[in-house]
Amino acid sequence: MSDLPRKAVTRTAKLAALPLGFAGRATLGLGKRLGGRPADVVAIELQERTAEQLFKVLGELKGGAMKFGQALSVFEAALPEEMAGPYRAALTKLQEAAPPMPARTVHAVLEKQLGADWRSLFSGFDEKPAAAASIGQVHRAVWHDGREVAVKVQYPGAGDALLSDLNQLGRVARLFGPLIPGMDIKPLIAELRARISEELDYALEAQAQRIHAVEFADDPDVVVPDVVHQADQVLVTDWMEGVPLAEVIAKGSKEMRDRAGQLLARFLFAGPARTGLLHADSHPGNFRLLVDDGPAEGWRLGVLDFGTVDRLPEGLPLPIGTALRLALADDAESVHSMLRQEGFVKPTIALDPDAVLDYLRPIIEPARVEAFAFDRSWMRAQAARIADPRSPAHQLGKQLNLPPSYLLIHRVTLSTIGVLCQLTATVRLRDELREWLPGFAEEGEAESA
Repeated sequence: MSDLPRKAVTRTAKLAALPLGFAGRATLGLGKRLGGRPADVVAIELQERTAEQLFKVLGELKGGAMKFGQALSVFEAALPEEMAGPYRAALTKLQEAAPPMPARTVHAVLEKQLGADWRSLFSGFDEKPAAAASIGQVHRAVWHDGREVAVKVQYPGAGDALLSDLNQLGRVARLFGPLIPGMDIKPLIAELRARISEELDYALEAQAQRIHAVEFADDPDVVVPDVVHQADQVLVTDWMEGVPLAEVIAKGSKEMRDRAGQLLARFLFAGPARTGLLHADSHPGNFRLLVDDGPAEGWRLGVLDFGTVDRLPEGLPLPIGTALRLALADDAESVHSMLRQEGFVKPTIALDPDAVLDYLRPIIEPARVEAFAFDRSWMRAQAARIADPRSPAHQLGKQLNLPPSYLLIHRVTLSTIGVLCQLTATVRLRDELREWLPGFAEEGEAESA
């Protein structure tokens, strides 16, 4: 019997207990306020305790709880600074690791997937996992031909665990609303559920990774490990060293953070243009910065985990770049017309084009300048502007629609921006847009001011 199904009752109980914990702390907070404690002090204290319990539970579990926590982690930069500390610490842990499954379970999966003599495929196999995430864990090994490899082993029952966790989290989604201002949690959980079958399919993942590995072979900026062997629940790829992006965020030099940010932005836009695929799992645990003794311009970005991709045969949609170019040119009527044409504004909704442009201007600021310094204060300002019910941005945002074909693109873009803000990276985003985003490079230089 697998590790995850055996603990299904415990897992469900832990997730189900979250609302009770929130309610208990709210009652405690009310008591403290009645006792004379300042409301703002009590609120911050409750936020800290909520964060501690929530991410402790998510961090103890694999499956959908882990997946949800990782997806949420990239938006940590949007949190108000006075409450970001406890969230940041807990979320950073979720970006890199989860509890490992027992060696006997790993061996059982390898025997079932690779055969009874699976050890003959390796000249060395490290029993201790090098990394563990939502649906599988990675072991370092040496392939029989001498290559160092990463062996990704899927947890038995991972699909059931993912669905169970996400269904449970969906029932209490409203409780997560205050964690990330301006973010609707329900669509995120729904999207994670919709992608489960793809993520569990290692054949699809191997195909996507091979396409990227071939396209970026010998690339000066991006490294994708090649696929060595693939079975239904085991994926063997070349091993890749490097500094985990979570470590770069936590203690990397300014040079490291800027280089990582530039390459992350480059991969976001270059990937779809060059492969027809959008890497759609952009939390920091899936990236490494390959640092050597040379100048920072020669450091490369290592990319892992191609279990979730968006298939874009023509690259990113032309209207994205065109609308961005028109918005930077302050052409409100054309931007409004294009948004309506693409389904962002429904036929029954009447919006003022100038108000739409005012809504977009702060968001597109990184594309207006030659180099933009991403940081948490900018991200918090954007989140607060959209979350405040009194603001025009909030009112207008509620009237906009997100077409299904743009859903994953939107989340990946937001996630990447969240990571850039965590890195506090100064990025020449316009360079990447000019090079890789269809419809953007036609702008005149006069518009760059």
